[in-house]
Amino acid sequence: MSARAAWRLETLGFTRVYRYQPGKADWLANGLPTEGTQANVPRAGQVTRAGVPTCHLGERVGDVRSQVQVAGWDMCLVVTDDNVVLGRLRGKALQDDPAALVDDVMEEGPTTIRPGTLLADIVPRMQQRHVASIVVTTPDGRLVGVLFR
Repeated sequence: MSARAAWRLETLGFTRVYRYQPGKADWLANGLPTEGTQANVPRAGQVTRAGVPTCHLGERVGDVRSQVQVAGWDMCLVVTDDNVVLGRLRGKALQDDPAALVDDVMEEGPTTIRPGTLLADIVPRMQQRHVASIVVTTPDGRLVGVLFR
């Protein structure tokens, strides 16, 4: 099970959630510095835009919409107190009833990539699928930022 799925289960009240923590491959996935012949190969974490507006379960859409507009973005990521991405608000969801809860209108589990993902691999995939942006998280599901095509 992914870290995001485990965190979501915890927010839904499950108390005994376990997740295997991988080892060696986490270094690149976490966007940590590298050396050697591949050190200068462009990766997602190098061009990811931080500062995306975030909100939490239980917040009202109207309050979130105001924050998003002030920040100059067109989306908001729903995160836990530990900054784990649970969902996304954009488009119609942000224009929804101002009294609606984020929980009820968010897109659960948006597609994410890791900071160590090679740009040469992800950019063509984004172009083929006509995706303008993708969320970048650590292997534990913690928000790094958003990569724009």
